[in-house]
Amino acid sequence: MNDMKKIVAIGPESTGKSTLCSLLASHYNTSWCPEYARSYLLSHGIAYNYDDLLTIARGQVALEEAYIENAKQQSRALPVLLFVDTDMYVMKVWCEYVYHKCHQYILDQITTRQYDLYLLCNPDLPWEPDVLREYPDEPARIELYGIYKKLLLNQNTPFIEIKGNYTERLQTAVNAVDNLIAHS
Repeated sequence: MNDMKKIVAIGPESTGKSTLCSLLASHYNTSWCPEYARSYLLSHGIAYNYDDLLTIARGQVALEEAYIENAKQQSRALPVLLFVDTDMYVMKVWCEYVYHKCHQYILDQITTRQYDLYLLCNPDLPWEPDVLREYPDEPARIELYGIYKKLLLNQNTPFIEIKGNYTERLQTAVNAVDNLIAHS
């Protein structure tokens, strides 16, 4: 059995990724890796350019690696679970949606980083304004969701769609994680 299971929440803005990761980490008494972009943009300013996205991607990978090592050190249970808010697919979509191109580093990381389950968060939650969020329009959110779903359909890691209210989202995710653990 693999001693660590990494579960990633992805999807458009304001779809409850951070909340879901936090709730799952609490449910399983483990940790979760936050999205690096949030802290980066809050400390460096919300105006960003294409090169900033490479810096953010590198920061996300480094942050995730630190959380992986910490989870391995802290956990006494097997498998060790780590919930990750955002991965390089999010960075790819962000680069391509805004700049119509993507850094090779991000593409390389997509092919080398391994995860065990994706939680694709549906944009059916009400939009919550935030200084860092850019796409409040429902058509853009639905378009982005479709982009994420297409990416997940064309890769090998299993994924499940997460929708409904926060209670329903958590229960769907817990069922998927329990199933992942049971079949490891």
